[in-house]
Amino acid sequence: MSPPPPPSPPLTSAQIRAARALIRWSAEDLARHTALSVTTIRRAELMPSATALTRANDQTIRRALEQAGVEFIDSYNGGPGVRLRTP
Repeated sequence: MSPPPPPSPPLTSAQIRAARALIRWSAEDLARHTALSVTTIRRAELMPSATALTRANDQTIRRALEQAGVEFIDSYNGGPGVRLRTP
């Protein structure tokens, strides 16, 4: 039996902003898809790099954006980023 995969690294504020831009979602759209407040989304996006999101909120945002077609590129792949998942 193999061990579970390691948890995803926390999202950066730039990744959240870029992901929303790729799928043309406003902060309000992301808030609606995550049940988080718009204030929480905007506060996370204003940070210079790392967010102050709780692990649960970070994962909620990641899941919502991934379900919408975003793929997150973690920092060990040359720097954090985002791209659209290929169909």
